[in-house]
Amino acid sequence: MKRTERTYAVNEIFYSLQGEGYYTGAPAVFLRFSGCNRACAFCDTDFSAATPMDADAIARACAAFPSRHLVCTGGEPLLQLDSALLRRLKADGFYVQIETNGSLPVPPEVDWVTCSPKEAPWQVDRIDELKIVYQGQNVETVAALLPSPRLFLQPCSGRNVAETVEYILAHPRWRLSLQTHKLIDIR
Repeated sequence: MKRTERTYAVNEIFYSLQGEGYYTGAPAVFLRFSGCNRACAFCDTDFSAATPMDADAIARACAAFPSRHLVCTGGEPLLQLDSALLRRLKADGFYVQIETNGSLPVPPEVDWVTCSPKEAPWQVDRIDELKIVYQGQNVETVAALLPSPRLFLQPCSGRNVAETVEYILAHPRWRLSLQTHKLIDIR
């Protein structure tokens, strides 16, 4: 009997510059998964669009680009991203960064975890950078519950830049993260 390989619901795979957080400006391949377990009002991704792909097809599509920095995003990538797919991507030399809402545990093969928490409960067990979309909420409580060596605040869709900057100036352990890809009109 033939073994059936798992398929993943992929929204899109594209090549651009990382526009947010610690790796801003780095060339990266983006693997955007469909589906999310949160419903953020400011989300700009159509999660209904999905192409079923197996691990080999995903790895081939990602390897078509020159960078080996891979950003897995979504939706929530950890609804689908598993050790089998990660091992396949790592075999092609990828450094794997994920952007997660923190609601699920992270597989050990992930190299860098960007946690952008939306609502509790959180199950993420490792965070390399905490990136909060700032809307005036108590970010200090979130940072205490989700400790990270790198703290970023990001204005919500660019609407509250002055308020975000004011908060960071008053709390200098935070850094500003802008959606530079939107500012310079790239993907």
